[in-house]
Amino acid sequence: MLKGCVPWPDEFAHRYREAGHWRGELLGDLVRPWARRDPARIALVGGGARWSYAELDRRADRLAAGLAARGMAPRERVVVQLPNVPELVVLCLALFRLGALPVFALPAHRESELRHLLEASAASWLVVPDRYLGEDHRALARRVGGVGRERVLVAGDAEEFTALGDADADPVPLPPPDPGDVALFLLSGGTTGLPKLIPRTHQDYVYNLRITAENARLGPGDAYLAVLPVAHNYALGCPGALGTLHVGGKVVLAPTPSIDDTFPLIERERVTVTGLVPPLALLWKDAAAALPADLSSLRLVQVGGAKFGAEAARTFGPALGCSLQQSFGMAEGLLCQSAPDDPPEVVATTQGRPLSPADEIRVVDSRGADVAPGEPGELLTRGPYTIRGYYRAEEHNAVAFTPDGYFRTGDLVRLLPGGHLVVEGRIKDQINRGGDKIAAEELENHLLGHPRIHDCAVVATPDALLGERVCVFVVPRGEHAPDRAEVTRFLRERGVAAFKLPDRVERIGSLPRTAVGKVDKNRLRSTARRTSEAGGAS
Repeated sequence: MLKGCVPWPDEFAHRYREAGHWRGELLGDLVRPWARRDPARIALVGGGARWSYAELDRRADRLAAGLAARGMAPRERVVVQLPNVPELVVLCLALFRLGALPVFALPAHRESELRHLLEASAASWLVVPDRYLGEDHRALARRVGGVGRERVLVAGDAEEFTALGDADADPVPLPPPDPGDVALFLLSGGTTGLPKLIPRTHQDYVYNLRITAENARLGPGDAYLAVLPVAHNYALGCPGALGTLHVGGKVVLAPTPSIDDTFPLIERERVTVTGLVPPLALLWKDAAAALPADLSSLRLVQVGGAKFGAEAARTFGPALGCSLQQSFGMAEGLLCQSAPDDPPEVVATTQGRPLSPADEIRVVDSRGADVAPGEPGELLTRGPYTIRGYYRAEEHNAVAFTPDGYFRTGDLVRLLPGGHLVVEGRIKDQINRGGDKIAAEELENHLLGHPRIHDCAVVATPDALLGERVCVFVVPRGEHAPDRAEVTRFLRERGVAAFKLPDRVERIGSLPRTAVGKVDKNRLRSTARRTSEAGGAS
């Protein structure tokens, strides 16, 4: 196991292997059986590419050899910031085969997040697109720094950097990694500032793919549309792009989540399965009734990333003519989903059941004692695909995990008699804006650098479309507080991603405090809710 990672205890590892959850599989081998068995089968569509399994397998081998020839070594960390383009999928397979470790950044991340990921992972490589949605990521790489120019790989026009397409060589034998080795790093929701790094091994993540594919009844005849960023756990492996390749299906990459991009792809490629966050699901439901697109091939749409309201869930499937699958989980591991044979009302009103028979669940009160059945409490979990600790975060791990290895999720849930979970909210100080997780502390740390802000607090305020929006309470330094436009400009200049920018900025004389002197965010949330209902905003 990579230094800085926390392994599963031997007794648990033995148990998971004996039960057949861990089978010694490698992520780099996902497409090889299909490339041999049915080489002409279409594996990947997107960005003008239409590649068979044999072509995808060949490209991954050549890229792995080319990266090795350029000095990339096993266990080196590689920050990967690519949108939904074919190069991302090839790069993933190549890195898995080489044993180098991708650290998945989101396309929306900017200097602040990229600099943090490079430092936190001690990465020695960075991969970016040339341009995406108007942003020049080569200029972004120059501003971030942190790796040598020759180790910045660019998908497209590389300018002074190295073109990813030039990292190509005749395949060479590469020593395979151990199935128990770390294969990739996902990002936490970042509840205590910038994201923590989540190490996922080959064996636990292949299991992740397998159980989600089985629950979705995913098979070779399916076409999965990656609407959300493939760099995100949900679209990467739940079952996502990798899970689809594992079962021999077709992955279709949407360049953006817009209706203009996604609906034509569904019609043209006869997409059968996809995954959405609730705001997109609501847009799709309205658009399906208004637009002439043929969505008849869709059989299953997963909705997750944030809680999907029961009323919306009841009407979504009939509106699109497909089944809905509620999906609740975390990049740290545990996945809960509704099953194909669940009654419609159970699908509408719960967030599914844990997918693995080896998932261990506890629901506890603030003292750590188990609550009565059906009562709300914090969700704790451990299992064969739930990590035992964040990367290089010993101090945080002591708080985030119990001494016996349960992960404290920070989610407030109720566990029903049938094993289904109902998500009631979060204990952690995090804002879920349409599926994008925003750490209040991260924004607060940035805002305290503003010359006219003395103090501030960031809280969530409810929103019918996005679930939650970002509200900032500002205590000004001097007479005049910065308005929302000025705060937004300031955060942009500091390289903060656009999805984290505040929706509202409210002036306040002083922040309310609890009896022990902490900022009373419950009072601030109540204030924000009342102001929102009254129509006030800035």
